[in-house]
Amino acid sequence: MSEIKNNVDLTKIKPYGDTLNDGMVQLSFTLPVQSGDEADEAARQLAAKMGFDEPAVVYSHDLGIGYTYFIVYGKCTHTVDFTSIEVPKVSVEFMEKEEVEDYIDQNIKRKIVILGACTGTDAHTVGIDAIMNMKGFDGHYGLERYKGIEAINMGSQVLNEELVAKAIETKADAILVSQVVTQKDVHIPNLTQLVEILEAEGLRDKIVLVCGGPRLSHELAQELGYDAGFGTGSYANHVASFVVKQIVERNLV
Repeated sequence: MSEIKNNVDLTKIKPYGDTLNDGMVQLSFTLPVQSGDEADEAARQLAAKMGFDEPAVVYSHDLGIGYTYFIVYGKCTHTVDFTSIEVPKVSVEFMEKEEVEDYIDQNIKRKIVILGACTGTDAHTVGIDAIMNMKGFDGHYGLERYKGIEAINMGSQVLNEELVAKAIETKADAILVSQVVTQKDVHIPNLTQLVEILEAEGLRDKIVLVCGGPRLSHELAQELGYDAGFGTGSYANHVASFVVKQIVERNLV
């Protein structure tokens, strides 16, 4: 039975622009064509083939060397049954910083070691720094400030072999990998390689392995052999909650 709330049928939701259920969508993209009337028409036709009703190019800008950027408005005719959607998520009750510290003190009774790094060719440390560095991000302190946690941030462009070697040296309990650069899915083989190296060293079952980034979901992370994946909007306490509970549940104490 349809769930109706505030005149919204959650079994048939569609985009909202000016009025409810008008389906209005704003779409932007670039085409490898010279700016002009023909380019605008190409963008309009492309939007129509995507399934938009009444598509209209409302803005176009010449990017030079035969490329043009477009903003197109159109009406989406499709709907989605929101009530049937199920998204795999990290199934753990998140704790605040002080609760994590108490959990470590009461259940693990020793300092745990967590390594963090941007691996492969990825030089973007904003994600791993937000989780690891003492100052944290958006009012959430990083793992370096947590009592009972030795947080080691290895920075960017760390080879998987170096990360595993450091894990062996420090007897790490957990490894956090941040991947921001994902063009052409370059992060997939890189993340997979880390799992393979840990398995070859006989360490995979002895370490809590977590990855994170804008295009990394919990579902994808598990498919690649990780214990969890954290996307945009995750904070240090989320990652810490998962790691410490995994250490206890898997008897890695």
